[in-house]
Amino acid sequence: MDISNQYLVEFQGYLQIEKNASLHTIKHYIKDIEFFTSFIQSKGIESFKEVDYLHVRSYLALLNQKQYARKSISRKLSSLRSFYRFLVRENYLENNPFQMVSTPKIEKKLPNFMYSEEILELLDKPDTTNPLGMRDKAILEVLYASGMRVSELVSLDINSIDSLTGTALVFGKGAKERYVPLGSYSLQALRQYLDNARQAIVANTQEKALFLNKNGLRLSDRSVRRVIDKYLKSLSFSKKVSPHTLRHTFATHLLNAGADLRTVQELLGHVNISTTQIYTHVTKERLQQIYKNSHPRA
Repeated sequence: MDISNQYLVEFQGYLQIEKNASLHTIKHYIKDIEFFTSFIQSKGIESFKEVDYLHVRSYLALLNQKQYARKSISRKLSSLRSFYRFLVRENYLENNPFQMVSTPKIEKKLPNFMYSEEILELLDKPDTTNPLGMRDKAILEVLYASGMRVSELVSLDINSIDSLTGTALVFGKGAKERYVPLGSYSLQALRQYLDNARQAIVANTQEKALFLNKNGLRLSDRSVRRVIDKYLKSLSFSKKVSPHTLRHTFATHLLNAGADLRTVQELLGHVNISTTQIYTHVTKERLQQIYKNSHPRA
């Protein structure tokens, strides 16, 4: 078998239809495979079948030489392992040379989160005397109340919100849907935005998007990040914070208040509970700090 776009096209179809992968995930898979394809072509390899364990080791050496982070190397290996597994499944190949390569261990960094007084200060920042300020207030309240990702927030439509049950229907990674509770404060902010602000911003009455930009169209991920960054910078925190910090804060505050890990996993939309367990390290670190500050013999 030669190195052809045919295999990439088939693999992309497999990811879309069978794996139900998001467009973002598919884009990274294809980019990783194309990068590897360029590498083996530079070595004079003209077929995916010619790639062996030594070529894979040489590729890993190149990534290390270029000082790629362990997380990036791990992702690239995962993409190629999946691609070759697909080629074997479709009987294009007999062996997967990436099965023999171990994934580098990734150091897990504890996620940053905000303390209660910090998040309350952030939520009070928007000027709710104007439409965009009401929108921003609703965005911040919804993110903190639900723990949803920014990408999930911008995909919300008006009918995604059920005010009777106080929940939102969210489409997460891999097009998986889940219901998340919103809480009284975010529902109040949403009502204020929908009743007094959205109609002043919207460009077309047929627009379904819940959150709109100043031109009356659906907000993009980048626009939401800029909005949140603006308020975060105005607070001048010494710690490093980002829009994703609100998601970390949501999970940490729930666990600190006694929520069980499985519940937090469901609310965050994590497939594996191991992804959620990182937050238990945050809570343990906080408990240790409280102990050191409070116990006379600490």
